[in-house]
Order: sequence, then structure tokens, then C-alpha cells
Amino acid sequence: MRLLLAAALLPLAAPALAGDDTMSEGPDLTFERVFASPGLDGPSPRKPKLSPDGRYLTVLRNREDDRERYDLWAYDRSSGTWAMLVDSEKIGSGRELSEDEKMQRERARVGNLRGIIDYEWTSNGEALLVPLDGDLYLAALTGDVVRVTDTEESELNPALSPHGNYISFVRDRQLWVGPVTGEHAPITAREGETIRWGEAEFVAQEEMSRHDGYWWSPDENRIVVQRTDESMVGVVTRAAIGATGTKVFDQRYPVAGSANAKVQLYVMDPNGQNRVEVDLRSNQSATYYDPKNPDDFYLARVDWAPDGSVFYVQRQNREQTWMDLLKVDPATGASEIVVQEEASQQHGGDGYWINLSDNYRFLDDGDLIWWSERDGFAHLYRYMGEEDWRAYKQMTKGQYVVTKLIGVDQQTSRLFFLATSEQDPLEQHVYAYDFATQAPTMPHRLTETGFTHSATMDKKGQTLLVTRSNDDTPPQMYLADQEGKRLAWVEENALDADHPYAPYLASHRPTQYGTIAAEDGTPLHWEMVTPEMEPGKRYPVYFYHYGGPGPQIVNRGWNGALRQAIVDKGYIWFALDNRGSANRGVAFEQPIYRAMGGVEVRDQKAGAEYLKTLPFVDPAKIAIDGWSYGGYMTLKQLQADPGLYAAGISGAPVTKWELYDTHYTERYMGTPQADGGAYEAASAIPYAGKITDPLLIIHGMADDNVVFENATEVISAMQEANVPFEMMLYPGYTHRVSGEKISPHRYNTVFRFLEAHGVTPPE
Repeated sequence: MRLLLAAALLPLAAPALAGDDTMSEGPDLTFERVFASPGLDGPSPRKPKLSPDGRYLTVLRNREDDRERYDLWAYDRSSGTWAMLVDSEKIGSGRELSEDEKMQRERARVGNLRGIIDYEWTSNGEALLVPLDGDLYLAALTGDVVRVTDTEESELNPALSPHGNYISFVRDRQLWVGPVTGEHAPITAREGETIRWGEAEFVAQEEMSRHDGYWWSPDENRIVVQRTDESMVGVVTRAAIGATGTKVFDQRYPVAGSANAKVQLYVMDPNGQNRVEVDLRSNQSATYYDPKNPDDFYLARVDWAPDGSVFYVQRQNREQTWMDLLKVDPATGASEIVVQEEASQQHGGDGYWINLSDNYRFLDDGDLIWWSERDGFAHLYRYMGEEDWRAYKQMTKGQYVVTKLIGVDQQTSRLFFLATSEQDPLEQHVYAYDFATQAPTMPHRLTETGFTHSATMDKKGQTLLVTRSNDDTPPQMYLADQEGKRLAWVEENALDADHPYAPYLASHRPTQYGTIAAEDGTPLHWEMVTPEMEPGKRYPVYFYHYGGPGPQIVNRGWNGALRQAIVDKGYIWFALDNRGSANRGVAFEQPIYRAMGGVEVRDQKAGAEYLKTLPFVDPAKIAIDGWSYGGYMTLKQLQADPGLYAAGISGAPVTKWELYDTHYTERYMGTPQADGGAYEAASAIPYAGKITDPLLIIHGMADDNVVFENATEVISAMQEANVPFEMMLYPGYTHRVSGEKISPHRYNTVFRFLEAHGVTPPE
């Protein structure tokens, strides 16, 4: 109860009114400036990595004149100096990426980035493998860059073998292997357009956060390779409608209730010989698997044991209520179950699903660090002894959520992780824990309160790389020791006179936080930014929402310039995290099970009703806006409560869950065949005619995630019902409608729409 009680006591901060000494003048932010270069958040380095010897820290750094183009930089910790290793404009060919690579980038949420988006250190620490414009380069610390491949096709998923003797990549649906700077050859066959080797299938990339399709053994003598047969997956004819023409793609897209791809694993030598198929059907229980379709399961994760003697596979049943950890003999492919995780073990019983995670670690002594939500909150467990791991101990415990296992120092038996604060779930901190202790004790916090944090660590668990921010501080990155002591700034990003945001600091408005009660009494956290207001006047609200499972919108981190631009226009910015969203425990997330479009709509309604009680809010001018699941929420909110909202913006909405993919949709909704009533109730199509408030629909016309048919279905339903609405479509854009010119266009369109319908600030 401590978490909920502490949250409920958060007060509403008083808004700044005219005459307050907090008021100050500054230039108004425009949407054009928000999305222009340099970015107003300051530098935003990506993919920080330490060299194998720990001397160098490398990052991808974006350019001041092009916020979406990244180059490779290195920081020499011994001399304290920075140097650019690879200039993406000088080295890159500018060649257009293949459609497969474009789609991979979309699923990794980096489709808008240019230049270098990833890299990997060689094992000897003397060079780095750099993919760029579909080809591969080897960059030395001396500044020399050698081109490794030069082909029309893209080299996907490149990797260096553990000892650096081989390079591997996927080209034309085959896995290729060869010496780093020598000739490369395919080690798998070309079997047609529906067979892929070495690639994660669509739902693994989009929904499981698994982008790997092959895995090197630690001694690099074997590779585990995924073979994917998509022949049984339904085809969605995706028309990528562009400004000057239309391209049609037959995309294999497994909609809810339909067949998934068949996934197999094979173990082979680096030359493709001595191939063995892995038994992925081992010990399947008819209670959790369909005996008529034994291949209907998900391959969630693959990891080699540290000594390479075995490897492990995480396997989910289709309903995602059960997960097995299989131990596999690489010589024979034989497998056995060593750990089982089931939803019925978790707080709340059967009405739940298994959330996937990367928060686990196989230790050199044969123990396993494991992440589970079995006690109602996400915590870490230690399975002891390599023999089936029958004994385990809970290490962390309490009404907080472990969000990321950062690193393990096996020499000192210390592990490091990110978790929400038990006192304040809106902050995340880095904690250290001695796992040699016998009882689950409160871990030691390494980061300071008042910030929310993210972090990574080197493989040996020696050095922390921490990023922190709060409402007044844009993201800052620093190196720290095991006690959290800052050793050096990687990016201080100080808000000084030279910072891009400096001209707007004077008008920066603080974020206020509080809670309201849901219908069952559960505290729901909200955040609000108010403009400089005059006494006696009431202001319109831009009510942003996502609402779906996963993202936590309300937190104490830096929130960027977009909301400040909206506030500068005279609007109150408001957001609320409804039940179903992450980082509050199983009981908070569970109510959406088989009930999408229900409890989350009611929670957002509670937020609107709360806003209407505030004396500075114009109760007739509350507009809602959301993208993706948030776009779906806009439709459901307008349908459920006509007249409650002044207007709604629905961006890239899922309108009918039968159109969305298997892994995501069935996790929460079951299948249309078995749970048809839940699908009908959740659909935004049957009730489209009930929308009476102004509505703007926005969609990218080449969307490969929430396919454009979602928009055309609701558009048709509203036209057939003679319901007026407005629409803005973006030719050639996918699920990510963004860019230096397009983003201002999108938000200017939104606010022209609101102004046209009277949702305007007071005179």
C-alpha cells in the first residue's frame, strides 16, 4: 500500500497567474522551430558503448545542422578528448536502402534517422564494424576506414563473431559468413520468397523487441540460425501511396486469429556444415499448446550459456499465458524445460499474460538471474545450480517495478538495475544489490532523487553510463563508478547561453503533477503544464493520451519543447496514465485483459471530469489527441461520451483489432474466433455513427504497422452514417509521420482544426 498511498498524497501545484514572480517574457515557440535543427533538447547521443579494454567510450552523435543524421565519435578516457571516427557524409554512398532494411528500421523505431544508426566493437578493441547506407565498413581508431561490402543489396543484421575471426550478415534472405576483410559466402540456401534465414519474423521485430535471427557461440565454432517460413501467413496488399506514384507491396502480415510464420532453429558450423535442427516442441503440454498445431508457438529469446556448452531458448505459447526456458544441446538439438513461467502464478490468477523481458543473465557459476512479475510487481530472482534450476530465491521485493537489469559484477556478487521508486513511481533510479545475501532486502540507490534515469553498463559490471533528466534539465549523460559517483560527463547538456533552448528558457513553464481516483479508487497520475494565465479567465486544454499497454507517459523526466510550444499558444497541456499502462504492477495493468477500449476510456473520462472542476479550465474546450493506440482511444472516447470533449484528433488509429497483428492483439484480447464478443465491443467501427463532436483523422498512406485499411474502414463507416469529420493524409509516410517539415505541418493542421471549431484561448 505504500506506493499507492504515497501517490495519492501528491498535491496539485498552484498554476502561475499574472503578477506571479515566476512570470517572465521570452519568444514564443513555433512548431517549425521545435522540429528544426539544432534540436532544442540539445545533443542526443545514441548507442553508447565502452571498448573491450574500457579506455574508449563511443557514441553516435547527431549533427547541429541535421538533428537526424548521426556520426560515430569516440571519447578517450585517458586523455579526456573527443574525436570523430566516422563522418557519415564523407564515407556513405547515399545509396537507397532496400525495402527490407527500411521496414526493419521502422520496426526498430529508427526509420527517421540517417547516417550511422548502429556499430559494434571488434573483440581486440582496435576497430569498429559500421553499417552505413546498406553496406559495411571497418573503422580503426587511427581514423582509417575500410569498406567491407559494396553491393546493391543491403547487408542486414551484421555481426562480428565473439573472437573477431568472422563477419556475418543477412543478404537476399540468406545468412552470409566470411573473414572480416575477405570473401563472404552464404551458408544457407536460397529457398524462395517465403523462406528467410537469419532474420527475426515480423511479430518478433514489431512486438517482441527481438531483432536477431542468428546467434554465435562464445567460441565462435557454431551458429544458431533461425529459419522462417512465411508461406502460411496471410498477405496484406499494402499500397504505399506517394506524392508522385503508388508502389504496391504484398506484405506478409499475420492479423489476429490467423496463421503465424513457422519458425525453426538450426545449429551449424560457420561454413554451414554439420547442421542440426533444434527440438522446439519438447514437453509441450496440451493444457497450454494446441496438439493439432505443435508449431504454433513463439520463439521469444535465444542465448548461449557463458561456456558455450548449451544454449537456451525462451518459448511462449500462442496465448502468451505460459513461457518455457529450454536448455538445448547444440550437438544433438535435444531440449528440455528448465524454468517455467505461467500467468496463473502471477498476482491476479489466470486473467493475465506473460510480459517478455531482456532482464535476465546467465552467470559463469551456472546460476541464472531472472525477471518475473509473479508476486504482482516486476522483480529479480536468482535460480541456483545448473541442474534444472529447481531452487530459486527472490532478490528484490516491494511495491516498485524493476524495469531493466543493467549489469552484473560476478566477482563481487553485485548486480545493478533500474527500478521505479517505491515512494514515487514517476521516477526511475539506478540501484545496486548484493546477490550473495540470503534475504530480499531494500537495494541501495545510486542516483539522486528529483530526476528520472536510464542506464547501461559494460559487460563486467564495472562502469555505469547514466542518463538523467527532469522537468528543468534536458537529458544529461555521464560515466559513473559502481557507487554512482560521476567520473566524467559524456554530455553535460547544460542549459547555458549557448544551448539551443536558451532563448526559450524565460518562458519555460513548469510541469505540475497530481493524482485522481479511478472508479475503483486506484490513483491515476497526471501531469499538467499551464500557460501564463490571467485571473478570472478560463483556458482550453490539449489533452494528450496514449492509453494502451506499455508506455508510461507521466514521469518526472524532461518532456521536450513540443508541449511548451502548445502552451505558448495559450493551451493547457494535460496527460494521464490510465489503468493498463506500465510500471505500476500487475493489478494496474490487468484490467484491459479481454476488454480493450473500456476501462482506459473510463479512466481518461475521469481525467476530463477532473479538469472541468478546475476554475482556470474552460469546460467546453477540452480537446483530445492521440496517435496509434491513442488514435484508437480518441475514437472510443468520442463514441462513449458525446459532448464531453470539444474535439478529437485520431492519428494512425487501430479501428478494428482483427486488422492488427497476432502477438500484440491476442496477448490482450485472445483470438477473434474464441473471443468474438470482446473484439466486437473493442471495435471502433460499429459505433462510428455515434460520433457527434468534431473529429480529425490523420494517417500515413504507406503505414506498414497500423495498415491504412484501419483508417479507410472508419472513414467508410462514418460516411455511410452521414457523420461529418475532417481528414489529413500523408502520402509516402509510414506509421511515423514526422520530419523537419512534415511534423510542423501535422501540428499546424491540428491547431487550425481546433481553432476552426472554437477551441481557442481567451481573448
